[in-house]
Amino acid sequence: MSTSTAANPGASAAASGTGVDSLAERDLTFRRIVWRLIPFLTLVWFLAWIDRVNVGFAKLTMMSDLQWSDAIYGAGAGVFFIGYFFFEVPSNMLLQKFGAKKTIMRITIGWGVVCVLMAWVKTPLQFYALRFLMGAFEAGLQPGVILYLTYWLPAHRRGKALAFFVSASALSLMFGSPIAAYLMEALGGVGGFRGWQWLFVIEGIPSIVAGAVAYFVLSDPPAKARWLSARQKAHVDSELALEARSLGHREHSFLASMRNPQLWVLTLIFFCIVAGNATLVYYGPSIVREVGVNDIKTLGWVMAGIYACGWIGMIGNGYLSDRRKEVKWHTAIAAGLGALGLLLTAYFLGQKNMAGVIVSLALSSAGTMGSIPIYWQIPSRYLSATALVVGLAFINSVANLAGYFSPQLLGYLKSSTGQYAQGLTIIAAVECMATVLIVLFVSREKARSPAPGA
Repeated sequence: MSTSTAANPGASAAASGTGVDSLAERDLTFRRIVWRLIPFLTLVWFLAWIDRVNVGFAKLTMMSDLQWSDAIYGAGAGVFFIGYFFFEVPSNMLLQKFGAKKTIMRITIGWGVVCVLMAWVKTPLQFYALRFLMGAFEAGLQPGVILYLTYWLPAHRRGKALAFFVSASALSLMFGSPIAAYLMEALGGVGGFRGWQWLFVIEGIPSIVAGAVAYFVLSDPPAKARWLSARQKAHVDSELALEARSLGHREHSFLASMRNPQLWVLTLIFFCIVAGNATLVYYGPSIVREVGVNDIKTLGWVMAGIYACGWIGMIGNGYLSDRRKEVKWHTAIAAGLGALGLLLTAYFLGQKNMAGVIVSLALSSAGTMGSIPIYWQIPSRYLSATALVVGLAFINSVANLAGYFSPQLLGYLKSSTGQYAQGLTIIAAVECMATVLIVLFVSREKARSPAPGA
């Protein structure tokens, strides 16, 4: 999580001109900020994803225990994103008003409690209600953290930090899969609880604890950080001011940005990426089981390997994007690989080719997940101030509706046709549209990291 700007002499010269210490001193300041904030924020995002997607493993026995269909599961998995849609913008506005530590505490404790309550679900209506509430509580976490980091780190220091944070979603899938499999097998029947019930209880409790800890670990903007000296706060102010001048005019009013087609294009791009990601997350285990991996523990390790490719994609693509100071093609190509992986998965499912399905899902995971942290570098090149606060939440909330529609689509087509191939092909086409839209509508100049002092 290095934040060095040694390759950016413009930044050094500009800062020297303002009398704000040397490059080495400023690097130490930003390294301190990164190590203070990013590990804990990454842990919170890790827990969020554990609690969001453990339903994908619970499904393997929960559906038969409760006698539910794929359509019921698909609706419940997807309704999470309806809660996201309605509460994400208000949550980001509350973060700006009340600060990060109070907002993240509320978010984390809330979804942890809901995750625990999932253990007592008995009817589809209860399932839908709790999944909606989980989405409502978690709403605002990712765009809130993205916004929060803009208060601390300029863009040329933020890319790798953001990639590390976002990669927690892939890490949660990588480690969460074998953990979920172990908990379900080891604890099934203990205390009269099914394995999937213990899964929800045990994985919800750490989130509740992390929410309480957030209040003491996080600080609100740098000016209020007791662990930064006045000189270190000046380093932050200097580099953020330099970046604001180098980016030139950006839209400040959210209402004005709503009239700008670029905001809607950015939202549609992320919608297409989320469609592919939700498919991997909520149906990955079920798809692998279709080709003969029936043992839950074995399935857990197979999924861990697939999601490990997603983590490698995030970190690797983030590193390359920062090194080349370019985001347009790093996002477009990664999304295209994600779509290709889903298309190949549909083909190999039809052939009942286990190795082909696993490798194709790994490719899709690397591409789809690898595009996400790079994508989030684009909106701040077009928006600032209130437009950025609300715009990040707007993009994430609307785009995450794809997380509602894609599980619904797969569940419906699986129930009506008995196979996943048709749904996977449709979702692959949707994700491919992200690549097309990026190539056609994202400006190459805007998608390059601005050189401070330029």
